[in-house]
Amino acid sequence: MKARQKRILFVAVAVVGVSLAAGLAISALRSNISYFFSPTQVMADEHPTDAVFRVGGLVVENSLERQPDGLTLTFDVTDNAATVPVRYTGILPDLFSEGQGVVAKGRMGPDGVFIAENVLAKHDESYMPPEVADTLQAAHVEGVVESAVQ
Repeated sequence: MKARQKRILFVAVAVVGVSLAAGLAISALRSNISYFFSPTQVMADEHPTDAVFRVGGLVVENSLERQPDGLTLTFDVTDNAATVPVRYTGILPDLFSEGQGVVAKGRMGPDGVFIAENVLAKHDESYMPPEVADTLQAAHVEGVVESAVQ
């Protein structure tokens, strides 16, 4: 085999190898994607029927119910336009409470209840850690003082 043929063969094998690796990476990423849908979209059947997705909103006040087994919970999630019933088996995060924001990842069950695999609790959009608020307040005061001096 000539040197030129060896280089062409090497380049061809390298292209096939990179293509195969890229294909496997894309396939793995696609299987881990879960899109976010609001309760309004879920109730309008705009969600995938055969894939995992996320639903988020506020936990409806007085909707949290514990089942007799102690680990299964049901609660409602709303975006103030529609409400989705959610069932979750496991331990809820510390920040989970009624009236707070939540994102649940799972699938719709045949009975119209969202069956959550994971539940993430979050504060509402107005929450800001005290350290950040103090820093912003200090920067604002310094900016006002500096502009008044000039």
